[in-house]
Amino acid sequence: MCGIAGLLNFKGDSRKVMAAMNEHMKDRGPDSNGIWSDNDFPVTLGHQRLAIRDLTPGGAQPMLSHSERFVMVYNGEIYNIEELLDKLVKENFVKASDFRGTSDTEVLLEGIESIGLYETLSMCKGMFAIGLYDRKEKTLTLARDRVGEKPLYYGFINKDIFAFASDIGCFREIPEFNNDINREVLPTYFSHGYIPAPYSIYRDIYKLEPGTILTIRAPFEYFNPIANGDLDWYYSQDKASKDNTSDLISSEKGHFYTVYWSMKEKAYYGQTHLFKGSFEEAADELEKLMKSAIKGQMISDVPLGAFLSAGIDSSSIVSVMQSISSNKVKTFTIGMNEEGYNEATIAKEIAHILGTDHTEMYITDADAKAVIPKLSNMFGEPFADSSQIPTYLVSKMTREHVTVSLSGDAGDELFCGYTSYRSIERIWNKMGNIPYPLRKAVGKAVSASPLSKKEIINIKSHLLQAKSPSNLHMIEQDPWMLGLGIASPDEKISYGKDFKYAVNALKNADIETNHEVMLMDMTMYHPDDILTKVDRTSMAVSLESRVPFLDRDIVEFAWTLPISYLRDENVGKKVLRNVLYKYVPQSLMDRPKKGFSIPIDTWLKESELKGWAEDLLDKNKIRQEGFLNADVVESLWKGLLSGNEWKPQIWYILMFEQWLRG
Repeated sequence: MCGIAGLLNFKGDSRKVMAAMNEHMKDRGPDSNGIWSDNDFPVTLGHQRLAIRDLTPGGAQPMLSHSERFVMVYNGEIYNIEELLDKLVKENFVKASDFRGTSDTEVLLEGIESIGLYETLSMCKGMFAIGLYDRKEKTLTLARDRVGEKPLYYGFINKDIFAFASDIGCFREIPEFNNDINREVLPTYFSHGYIPAPYSIYRDIYKLEPGTILTIRAPFEYFNPIANGDLDWYYSQDKASKDNTSDLISSEKGHFYTVYWSMKEKAYYGQTHLFKGSFEEAADELEKLMKSAIKGQMISDVPLGAFLSAGIDSSSIVSVMQSISSNKVKTFTIGMNEEGYNEATIAKEIAHILGTDHTEMYITDADAKAVIPKLSNMFGEPFADSSQIPTYLVSKMTREHVTVSLSGDAGDELFCGYTSYRSIERIWNKMGNIPYPLRKAVGKAVSASPLSKKEIINIKSHLLQAKSPSNLHMIEQDPWMLGLGIASPDEKISYGKDFKYAVNALKNADIETNHEVMLMDMTMYHPDDILTKVDRTSMAVSLESRVPFLDRDIVEFAWTLPISYLRDENVGKKVLRNVLYKYVPQSLMDRPKKGFSIPIDTWLKESELKGWAEDLLDKNKIRQEGFLNADVVESLWKGLLSGNEWKPQIWYILMFEQWLRG
């Protein structure tokens, strides 16, 4: 796990600026750093290293290929690197004796030079963000893993300097950086609490989409992928194929995008090629895939463990880990004495049953509140999933014992675990057969009438206007339609009406309703909220976090499962539970999950955080800043204080204001 960065077309002292960019992300890689620059061309690459495999200088970056044609900076882990190495050696691309060390970086780089980037990435299983410079062709290529575990920001400063980095805060280390806040993303941020790819908080800075390769050619001229429509192909197609590269290349523009793996394509394929075996056979197959994935992800040259939160997902991961390990797996849990928020006692019991080496730590309100001032720098742009606080604390505690930790993330999205999925299916079954134009007209009429003053009527009028189950899912996350209201201080400011690359990214798919909603989550919520939270909080303490459920084979298998194997009216994740019950008593796991959260709504009304919040929500300051509607903000805050009307947008606003004020 590391931090990577690059500068192209920078006219000043690029190595000095790169040193500052490296320093900004030193927590991502505290073990060593490196800078490479081309003597003949304005290209500089930087790297901060967290040594996980091959702890010697043989794994240092930036790394040159054996021929010295390619230079690479890379953040991540390739779990099946031995498979790629065997291919390279057996097909005589390289000799085993040629390798300087044992790092996956070197094998990956030689694979790219020998068989090409597309073929190499298609073969690899892992998490990564890559910056690759071809000294012969004068091209820079950026690539990101299939699901979006590792971050990669890129874009232009003053429409001249091109830069990329793991941490968006690195761009602020470039003296010329003065990119405006992108107002068009604010309504979506205030609806969901995060900024979805390909957007970022800044104009001309973007997130590379998962499963995507971007190649830019010298002289690295300015482009805007949104305005130019460069990403229209990505969002209009459901199939990833190197044969489609011709649809993406624009030689006139000097850059092109290639999709080497598509979540949508795998979902559609899986749902049209359903698993043919029985439910029990599906559980056996899932367990086999989990064992294979976890075995690969347990490879490390440094101490390794796992988060254990007492839920189905992390308990399943730890159960399989312990079953294939000859030693006791190190597990980590944090607890709170706050009633309704503590699962540490159950986690301890699960650890005892499985026989792990378990560590738990109880945190106080003061511990959690002390994290809040660190959040804006930790995430680099507004981010407001309040579980970021306990995730940071468990990462910090875990890092005191190990350098790598496995987590149970993605279980809900892949195996239909959220109760909201049942709610969406129920609502859609009632309204989906009514023609959309009629529903839209009725919904608009009701929302414009006096009836909408009743909150429940107003919410239903918005839900009625959903185009599809996935659109209904998006509306449910902000049923009050507060996003646009908060982000509109001046009605003359124009916001994009169709945020098509985020909320409306999916076509109406002819697949089962739950799977359509799960797909929406796996292409937006999971990479841009869950994985962002896990990456930033773990990297803030130099902990590498790995997610076995995001193994390529598990993801592709999950999409083949019929809904009857995933949930019924009472319970979700049925097939995953079937695996877990082989290791942990069902009676222990069949209970309501309390979640990995904190009572932020209660804390904000108490003296300490109340004062902090009221300073950030000062009406005059908000008006002076000019980004938010001060009246809407004041109404939300007063509603919490006087009537206990909690809406998550209050936290979204606080995180935005804290970030804005630096």
